[in-house]
Amino acid sequence: MPLVSAGDDGARSAQTDDGAPADLVVLGRVGAAYGVRGAVHVQPFADDPAAWSDLPQWWLGRDAGEPQEWRSFRLRRCMLRGDRLLACLDGVSDRTAAEALRGLLVGVSRQALPPTANDEYYWGDLIGLKVINTRGAPLGRVLGLLETPANAVLRVGDGVGEERLLPFVGAVVLEVDLAGCFLRVDWEADW
Repeated sequence: MPLVSAGDDGARSAQTDDGAPADLVVLGRVGAAYGVRGAVHVQPFADDPAAWSDLPQWWLGRDAGEPQEWRSFRLRRCMLRGDRLLACLDGVSDRTAAEALRGLLVGVSRQALPPTANDEYYWGDLIGLKVINTRGAPLGRVLGLLETPANAVLRVGDGVGEERLLPFVGAVVLEVDLAGCFLRVDWEADW
């Protein structure tokens, strides 16, 4: 049950007044600068980061940022280095400019992404889904996801009280019903 990438709900396809896509899907986060010519490391939130080089335009912005706060960058070059990407963006020509991007999220328009395969999901498709266990007891909603070395982890809660962290693995997540807007999990309310 792989997750392809993170992002928002993807339900909109319009653009904001300044051209930023309203259907932005977050794919990763900019890490450290690399070298002195403006390259950056990018931590992917996806199983297929090698395909990013086919996405000519990236948007960079903050997690809680409004669409108008995201900036567009043309991708000049992108290559996979271990578990990270090394990217060169137009307008980022030195180390100082690259360091200023550290911590920003990398997004693209949902329309630029390929459709998911069977039993594969964009993170944004899961956020907001109701989470119920095998007994039908509600556990909350998916508030977000965390990437860990072992697997992705669902943050589940009501947004007010405590959160539960559930591993996004087949033994725990038994059913994903996007049309019905829920996840069925093998998890008890008192765990």
